[in-house]
Amino acid sequence: MSKDIVHTDDAPAAVGAYSQATTNGDLVFTAGQIPLTPDGDLLDDAPVAAQTEQALDNLLAVLGEAGATAGDVLKTTVFLADIDEFEAMNETYASYFREEPPARSAVQAGALPKGVAVEIEAVALVE
Repeated sequence: MSKDIVHTDDAPAAVGAYSQATTNGDLVFTAGQIPLTPDGDLLDDAPVAAQTEQALDNLLAVLGEAGATAGDVLKTTVFLADIDEFEAMNETYASYFREEPPARSAVQAGALPKGVAVEIEAVALVE
């Protein structure tokens, strides 16, 4: 198996030495997605629920390009600027993974890119 790069214009472009995601044909590993729209609008001043929604929309767009859906996600990691925002993040997050949610870790990070409140990455099966 080889490594393939995943890219979609439906999520923010990678702006550094990383890819939106990589896959070996069986698994896809996403980069962390932040609340940045594909058009470049940063939602850093929005409530954490709205930031979580945009980050998850980006995540699902990248996963979709790789041939995966929310139901194929095995594991997510949620990075929060403030762990006290967990409940608001979790309410939005749960609406994306209603049945058989993936394993998840949620941690408070010292700082997140561009001063956002949340960043989310995933590992998923590719169908």
